[in-house]
Amino acid sequence: MKTTQRPVAEGLFTWPASDTDPPRLIGSECAGCGLVSFPAATDCVRCASGESKKRLLADRGTLWTYTTQGFRPPSPPYDGPAAFEPYAVGYVELPGELLVEARLTEPDPDRLRIGQHMRLTLVPYTVQDDGTEVMTFAFAPAEEETP
Repeated sequence: MKTTQRPVAEGLFTWPASDTDPPRLIGSECAGCGLVSFPAATDCVRCASGESKKRLLADRGTLWTYTTQGFRPPSPPYDGPAAFEPYAVGYVELPGELLVEARLTEPDPDRLRIGQHMRLTLVPYTVQDDGTEVMTFAFAPAEEETP
């Protein structure tokens, strides 16, 4: 039986067509000043221009900083599974673009380091009652790869 998957929100990332077609974050670039934003925005926060175009962001970057979440956050706003597992979040610098705040696939802080090469991936966020996996984006260590 094939598992049905869907993105956590439309317009955040591309849906890979195959294993060789990696996901990409969907950002925007201001036509006025060139500011790159994520998620995509119609109005620029720097110059207030209303002219921007969508652009695919790099799928590789460098870990800029991180922290680990070792206990279940309060609900709301946390709406993850009741069986909590520690996770890491961090900022990943996409070269020449921006910093993206994201979940990291590696929860062990001893296996993460600032400056580490990272790659974009999709991970399950939650499973709905009908068995549909809701997927979100995250960054995974990619030591053998360069951004």
